Amino acid sequence: MKSIELARKARIHAVQIVHNAQASHIASALSILDILAVLYKNVLNVLPSEPENPNRDRFILSKGHACVGVYAVLAECGFFEKEMLLTYGMNGSILMNHISHKIPGVEFSTGSLGHGLPFGVGKALAAKKMKKNWRTYVLLSDGEMQEGSNWEAFMFAAHHKLDNIIAIIDYNNLQSLTTVDKTLNIQPLSEKLKSFGWHVIEVDGHNHDALKKSFKEARVVKGKPIVIIAKTTKGKGVSYMENRVEWHYKSLSANELKAAISELENA
Repeated sequence: MKSIELARKARIHAVQIVHNAQASHIASALSILDILAVLYKNVLNVLPSEPENPNRDRFILSKGHACVGVYAVLAECGFFEKEMLLTYGMNGSILMNHISHKIPGVEFSTGSLGHGLPFGVGKALAAKKMKKNWRTYVLLSDGEMQEGSNWEAFMFAAHHKLDNIIAIIDYNNLQSLTTVDKTLNIQPLSEKLKSFGWHVIEVDGHNHDALKKSFKEARVVKGKPIVIIAKTTKGKGVSYMENRVEWHYKSLSANELKAAISELENA
């Protein structure tokens, strides 16, 4: 299965399980699914049959509320049975509404924003200390750039020359109730990150070929941590959700689910 087909199938799973659980954050998941599909099909050194292989790359979803995207991709890749997706958000299910390390293939439970990158930087430093070749990838939200803990992690990683960590920022410019710019402006983001000592790559976060090229570039950078600013559309793939701030919290009605699946199946 190619990454673009994985993204399409995962989007269908995502809208179905969010509707089934009458949950939220579907638009946040849809914006990252092209990034996730490229990571799991073309970049990450991970094995569904050995999710705790010590030589695996580590992937951390810092924007833990977008967990249905990761759950859908992991299921499609064979980390667990796809039927388990239907238990998402249900009492007693390990598929919680924020990402949980109880799931095969998930490294770290997140939900409180600003924790994923510091944890990932610690993993990257540990790999350097142990002389291991695996890399750490951390996917963050743009609104998360308002958290001071991330900027401490940016400084720390650059100071220790951690060229084995790749941060990806899902830049869709929407958070909670309005735009990122109106909430707390983070621009000029690229220049700030460069001034903190990071190698910065900017990319269309829905262009699979461009994403593959960006991750390939990230792997050959030496002496600096790497950050990929991925320009995305919140709600990508479902036209009535795209760039609509209310879909940060809304769930799908039966008719909305039908329309979303029809659009995704014919994409």
